[in-house]
Amino acid sequence: VAVHPEDERYAALVKNKRQLMLPLAERPIPIIEDDYVDREFATGCVKITPAHDFNDYQVWLRNEENIRRGITSANNWPTNWSLFSILSLDGKIVSATNNVALFESHHHGKQIGVGDWPGVFIGQLVPSKYQGLDRFAARKAILADLEAEGLLIETKKHKLQVPISQRSDAVIEPMLTDQWFLDLTSDVLPDGRPGGRKAITEPALAAVRDGAIKFVPENWSTTYSQWLQNIQDWCVSRQLWWGHQIPAWYDEAGNIFVGEDEADAHAHATTEPVGTLKQDEDMLDTWFSSALWPFSTMGWPGETPERAMEWEQFKAFVPSNVLVTGFDIIFFWVARMVMATQYFVGRRADGSYEPERANAKDRVPFREVYINAIVRDAEGQKMSKSKGNTIDPLDLIDGIDLEALVKKSTASLLIPQVREKVEKRIRKDYPEGISAVGTDALRFTFAALATYGRTINFDMKRADGYRHFCNKLWNSARFVLMNCEGFTAQHSAPAALTPFEKAILVELADMIDEVQTQFKIYRFDLASQALYQFVWNTFCDSFVESSKPALSGDDSRAADSMRHTLLYVLEAVLRALHPIIPFITEEIWQTVAPRLGIAGGSISMQSYPSIEQMPWHSDAAYRSALAPTTWFGMVIREIRRIRSESNIAPSRTIPLLFARGDDADRAYAHEFAAQIAFLARAESQRWLEPGEAEPPAAAALIAELRVLIPLAGLIDLGAEKLRLEKEIKRVDGEIAKCNAKLGKESFVVSAPAAIVEQEKQRLAEFT
Repeated sequence: VAVHPEDERYAALVKNKRQLMLPLAERPIPIIEDDYVDREFATGCVKITPAHDFNDYQVWLRNEENIRRGITSANNWPTNWSLFSILSLDGKIVSATNNVALFESHHHGKQIGVGDWPGVFIGQLVPSKYQGLDRFAARKAILADLEAEGLLIETKKHKLQVPISQRSDAVIEPMLTDQWFLDLTSDVLPDGRPGGRKAITEPALAAVRDGAIKFVPENWSTTYSQWLQNIQDWCVSRQLWWGHQIPAWYDEAGNIFVGEDEADAHAHATTEPVGTLKQDEDMLDTWFSSALWPFSTMGWPGETPERAMEWEQFKAFVPSNVLVTGFDIIFFWVARMVMATQYFVGRRADGSYEPERANAKDRVPFREVYINAIVRDAEGQKMSKSKGNTIDPLDLIDGIDLEALVKKSTASLLIPQVREKVEKRIRKDYPEGISAVGTDALRFTFAALATYGRTINFDMKRADGYRHFCNKLWNSARFVLMNCEGFTAQHSAPAALTPFEKAILVELADMIDEVQTQFKIYRFDLASQALYQFVWNTFCDSFVESSKPALSGDDSRAADSMRHTLLYVLEAVLRALHPIIPFITEEIWQTVAPRLGIAGGSISMQSYPSIEQMPWHSDAAYRSALAPTTWFGMVIREIRRIRSESNIAPSRTIPLLFARGDDADRAYAHEFAAQIAFLARAESQRWLEPGEAEPPAAAALIAELRVLIPLAGLIDLGAEKLRLEKEIKRVDGEIAKCNAKLGKESFVVSAPAAIVEQEKQRLAEFT
């Protein structure tokens, strides 16, 4: 029993080396002092069962000498047998009959029974009436007996975290077993060689500390380093049916022999084995085997001079460029791959390293570790078979009806008792089943969600949105190809005769520059965002629309230049999108490529777009086209917005008025008059004279410029007033929200500067 060192209530008992009599078993046990005890909790006395509790075992290690002294003096037990498991492997209290079997299993067949320990009898550990009882039955019996003998003073309800097996739903009981450990904490081994800390863990720490390995995001290097700095010896044996078997053999006397195989174990034996050898039945820890993956799959140990060809091939692949993994296995897998690669690769039989591998920076498994977020469900819950909230990607790609989804989600539940709950949730969340979104849309969804965060909450609505994106790309490609029937061009920079062509080429280069930048730092979300914005807004909505006047005009040279630019930009966009949405881009590219004279069987064999191949990226003449074409795009979008909100039929022509504005607005309006007339279906365009009153009109504001569509004869004025009042109320509400946020000092001071600035920008726009 442990008490706190500063607890005065029990100081005299400890000082006088008093012992307690364990109720029911009637045997003395020692009292020890340890900081682990919470003296404010209950009596401030804590039972310590080091064979059945991890924390208690640590208390035992800290107080081992005192505990042993107390036990042996009271019980005359041998000092090397002072920890006992009172549970058998089948979850029952040990007895004279199953105790031998228990310790036989722990000692690999060596016959050890209670009779081998002088003075130690099972009855001293466990009263006979409890022997052989199931653990739960024994606890009830012990509680009843304590109460019957008047030894139970009080019981209180207390919440205790109990480990539960996910597969069996059974309570897991910690207990002592014999296992194999890898030394990771000694500075020097018994034979004088560098121990685990110096030979294994320190080089792995140095690999990240010195920059040989880089984590992305960088903050995960702290998780990696903290684990290695506080590492314990690694239990590498597992009671599994498959894997790499422990390379240890036992003779009939229980002596241990280690080697790569039985012959090697004999060869390295310092004493003659007694009888035949039997290999340990345990397997190496899965993560030990996995730690060998970076080099064992590449031909290791092919770096020896005798295997020069393999050595050259090996060097080409070890280290690799990047490992992509989750943060939850940084210490399980990442750290152990680094430890193993640092230790094994390039090592000679005498322990030294090949000259080419002398530098630890050359003995790493990979140069970068990209930590992706863990995908959770829409509510942020971890996806688990036991919860029935996993989603099969194939069901998102191909779709699945409700009944099939219910059957699939409940068929393999690890805990069948939750079936009803899971079925109810699925019927609520997916009343129509899951509609197909396609492979590309699903891939784009995950790329767009791949932030530097710890988790991704998967939302079906996002996947459906990217399905629309894929459709938008497909339809825009159909438009381009339909308007390029019979047209071919060289895969070279277009002539770019119009401002729209110059602008789209500059914006294409800017997008490629942004995507390349984000890919380099693994910001797949920002790369996806840049691609999405360019394809949807810049190419499909703006440029494709802006191309229509030229394609429909009488100037064949201008039309052909526009066709060339459309094909050129579309082909570059397909290559830029290909790593994320490979199927639709391949399909479209197969038709686009021949129009540009591009040879090659697949888009995947083409080089990725690069701004180095786009000299106009920094051309002032090209960049000067951005301002006027941006102005034009905003005017067309605002006119179409007014048409939509006011229910003006797309086929109906409208009068168009411009008011206020500056000299640039007037110049742009004159330059693009024909295009505005074509795309806005404007029957007339006129600037209001200074002092001329504005007629009743629907208005759009672009900086200081007012774009007006006179309402007379076009719309229901009463309905328009109601619509505007509703919109004013909505905008007033948004302004109030912004002011409320910005009025809180805690928000302005604590929130990231970018978020505060974003809120200020929202307020300005609403105002």
